[in-house]
Amino acid sequence: MIEVTRASAANRSRVLETVVEAFRTDPAFRYFFPDDTSYPALAGSFAGHLFDRRVRRRSVWVVAGGASVSMWEPPAGPADVKLEQPAGDLPVDAAARLRRYDEAVHPLLPDEPHWYLGVLATHPDHAGQRWGRAVMAAGLEQAAAAGQAAAAALPAFLETTNPSNVAMYARGNWVIAGSVAVDGLQVWVMRHPDGVSGP
Repeated sequence: MIEVTRASAANRSRVLETVVEAFRTDPAFRYFFPDDTSYPALAGSFAGHLFDRRVRRRSVWVVAGGASVSMWEPPAGPADVKLEQPAGDLPVDAAARLRRYDEAVHPLLPDEPHWYLGVLATHPDHAGQRWGRAVMAAGLEQAAAAGQAAAAALPAFLETTNPSNVAMYARGNWVIAGSVAVDGLQVWVMRHPDGVSGP
């Protein structure tokens, strides 16, 4: 059985290592950080920004201390937060690419409250063990439990720039809600049905 736990600050370094390695060839991360030399530091800084923001909201899930991770953004209300606001220590050009990406993708998300799966990553050393499915399921279960408590199930959304991920997520009941191109980079926004607790 795969043991999934809620992340704490103690998991930060392992999570950052996982995200940097898992997204080394990811179209979005390489659009944000195209230089091979600076990629590890910039991707790590960005991943740290995402982790710090979400771990405080108790919406980060890990396997094996962070070898696999899902980072969720809980509902923020009608004035939802932007997708991934750039960390202040990124170079100007990288921050500009992140803003262009955000400005293109954000309109595809609903104005109504929803859960957002911002990062799903498994370290390449542990690929194929279904850890990613397990950490994703933990977030979906959290969303479903919150919906039951409030008597108002909310949908979950994510976005991907990897065509093979579209089919992978579709096998887990995610459906395409929209798509957009950003500087030639194709982005698919996907939605998980209301009230469903499994991937």
